[in-house]
Amino acid sequence: MSARKSAVPSAEAIARADRQRLAAEEGVRAIADVERQAVEVRKNMARLRELRKAKEVADAALAATLPPPAPKKRTRKAPQ
Repeated sequence: MSARKSAVPSAEAIARADRQRLAAEEGVRAIADVERQAVEVRKNMARLRELRKAKEVADAALAATLPPPAPKKRTRKAPQ
């Protein structure tokens, strides 16, 4: 017997092709979603980094204007 492909695809072949096409489309959407989320994360990280740097600069400026803290006096223990 010779195994020849018929010109008309079977119902199973059509269903398999549809599943493969849908899986490929879903994969493309998933990859695009992951890439979009990665961009959003990087933007947020940059925003937070800028906020942190601005706060550090403001804290340094405030510390420069404040008088230095007074040294703490040592207390002596009473002899027993």
